[in-house]
Amino acid sequence: MGTKNPSVPPHAQSRPAGNTHPHTHRHRIGGGIVHDNTRHATRFTVIGNHLAQHRELSLLAIGLGTHLQSLPKGAPADIKTLTGRFPEGATRIAAALRELETHGYLRRERHRTPSGRIVTRTVSCNQPAATPGRPEEAAETQPEPRRPRQTVEQGRAVPEAPVRRPRQALPAVPRPAYSGPGILQAATDLLASLRRHDPGLLLSACDTAHLAPGVAAWLERDVTPAAVRRALTADLPTEGVRRPAALLAHRLTVQLPPPAPYRPPAAAPSSPVRHPMQNCDACDRGFRAPHPGRCRDCRTTHPEAA
Repeated sequence: MGTKNPSVPPHAQSRPAGNTHPHTHRHRIGGGIVHDNTRHATRFTVIGNHLAQHRELSLLAIGLGTHLQSLPKGAPADIKTLTGRFPEGATRIAAALRELETHGYLRRERHRTPSGRIVTRTVSCNQPAATPGRPEEAAETQPEPRRPRQTVEQGRAVPEAPVRRPRQALPAVPRPAYSGPGILQAATDLLASLRRHDPGLLLSACDTAHLAPGVAAWLERDVTPAAVRRALTADLPTEGVRRPAALLAHRLTVQLPPPAPYRPPAAAPSSPVRHPMQNCDACDRGFRAPHPGRCRDCRTTHPEAA
C-alpha cells in the first residue's frame, strides 16, 4: 500500500491543439450526406446551386423552380396544371410562384397575338442575374382569362385580384373662346343625356368633365343642342362602343363646325322726336308741334281754317 504506482504521470497532460487530437477527424465517419452518383446520359436537367441551395427561397419554391426548368418548351405551367400535378394546393403553389418571380427565376409577360388577343407567357430563368436574351419559354401560352380566376384558401374559393392596366388618356377636345358656368353646365347636361339615346354612351363624371369644354365649343358656334346630340350619336358601331369617351372626344374634334358667320349688331331703334309745346290758336290748349297753329281736334273740327 505504501508503494507508489510508477505508471501514473506526475501531472495531468494538456490536450493536443488543433487537428493533432487523435479523436478529431475532418469528416466524421457515418455522419452527413454521402453521394452515390451515376453520370446521366439522357433525360437530365442542369440546375444551378444558386437555386438548389438558395437561402431565401422556401423548399417548395426551390422544388417548383427545378420542375419548371425541367419542363420542355411549350409545356403548361399555370396554377391549375401544377395543382393537378402535385399534392400541394393552389394557394401554396401560387405563393411559391411569387417567390420565384421575386428572385428573378420567373417572369410573366403579356403579348398580343396577330388576331388581337392578349396572352400571358411564363418565362423560366435558369440564371436570373444573366442578361436575358431570347428566353426559352418553359410555360404555357394561354389566353388572358376574361373572368377573375379563383384560388382555394382553407376550403373556400377566393377570387384572385384582377390585373390592373393603366388607363389610357383621352384625346384632347376643342376649347370654347369664352367659357362660363352657364355654357359648361349646358354641355354637361347634354353629355349626361346621351345614355338615354344609347346605353353604351354612359359616361363617368371624370370623362364628362373632360368632354364638356368640347361640347361648349360647339354650342358657342351657334350649333343647337339637338344638332350636337345627333352628331355624337349617329352611326355608332353595331357591336357596341368599347371606349365611349374616346369616341366622343374624337367626334368633337374631327367634326367641329366652323365659327358662326359674323352678324353686325342690330341698330338701336331711334327715339321719337319730342316737339316743343305750342298753344292752340283756336282753343288755347297746349300740344306738341314743330310750329305754332291749331291742335289736332281743332284741325279736325275746322279743317278749312287749318
